Amino acid sequence: MALVTLAALRIGMYHWRQGAALIGGALLTAAVLRGVLSDARAGLLAIRGKAVDVITYTTFATLILFVALTITRGPGV
Repeated sequence: MALVTLAALRIGMYHWRQGAALIGGALLTAAVLRGVLSDARAGLLAIRGKAVDVITYTTFATLILFVALTITRGPGV
């Protein structure tokens, strides 16, 4: 949650690329934690099966990071 809060602050200051990259990093962190922690300790990270959760978090993180790092126009340079 700390990474997402920091990302929201960066987005609010018109540094949306950095904010989006932080959100991607938070999703990658969630994927690693979901893969390492047991189902009982994963808490709200556990939505489906462990493999599906890790794949989903990693896919969303990759897509968000791709968008954040490849779009070159607009504010937030």
